[in-house]
Amino acid sequence: MSVDLPARIQLREAVTPPDGLLEGPRVLRRIEGEPHELFRIRPLGRVIGAEVDGVDLREPLTAELREELNRALLEWKVIFFRDQDITSAQQRAFAANWGELETNPFIPKGDDDAVTRFERTAAMPGYENIWHVDVTWRPNPALGSVLRLIEVPPVGGDTMWADMAAAYDNLPEDVRARIDGLTAVHDYLPGFDRFSDPALLARWQEQFPPVEHPVVRTHPETGRRTLFVNQAFTTHIVGLDRAESDRLLRYLFLQAHTPEFQVRFGWRPNSVAFWDNRATQHYAVNDYHPHVRIAERVAIAGDRPF
Repeated sequence: MSVDLPARIQLREAVTPPDGLLEGPRVLRRIEGEPHELFRIRPLGRVIGAEVDGVDLREPLTAELREELNRALLEWKVIFFRDQDITSAQQRAFAANWGELETNPFIPKGDDDAVTRFERTAAMPGYENIWHVDVTWRPNPALGSVLRLIEVPPVGGDTMWADMAAAYDNLPEDVRARIDGLTAVHDYLPGFDRFSDPALLARWQEQFPPVEHPVVRTHPETGRRTLFVNQAFTTHIVGLDRAESDRLLRYLFLQAHTPEFQVRFGWRPNSVAFWDNRATQHYAVNDYHPHVRIAERVAIAGDRPF
């Protein structure tokens, strides 16, 4: 806000570098659904993240419970379950209520092709500490993922999620006008080439060529506009020269770093997280090395972003 100063007051010229985050009020809104009758919700953040109490993931879901959980997922973008002593098979069965499960050729598997296993030790530190959206290098990125911690480090190892609809809502009007209708290229190589076997990466180049997705996607269930570029897999914006594309992407990547759009989850044994990959980015905090952290993830196949 500008203030008219008396003529006798002169302020020196002082500006911070452009294209950064600015202070001030944030637009924080979510789609609020009907009250839940089959479980209790405890919000962990203003717009994203809530714990679900009263659901046993060892048991098959009824149609009514699945519908209520889906409403909670759409409203909170990531939902958490505590004290769930479940097996990989039960984890897969829960995720399959939302659709076909997908595999990932770049991450070690658990006891099934649909289970990816993240085993972080002193010899194998984590590389997931970057804001990202899972598998946007696919034509149809994942709908969502179910993650459970098998071994939790004595301290640290939290995971953070960011609400990318809130990120879009808070972009300046001129930026929203500029990016609506643009597409960006996504590729698996930037996200894996620093820690993966080059021969493995080369093996999949033909099967997974770069793909284009809208910079702003429309959520297929809620209709909300969502910022859909991420630092792990988005390489450039179509139609812009490299310098302009890089500058704009750096600015858009930065939006996930806004704390008002985030939730941070502290893991305990037998905790489970289920997130909407169409509406969020996430970041695995790597502050526990050299302690062990073991997790298994099941991902649900999604549709083509529009």
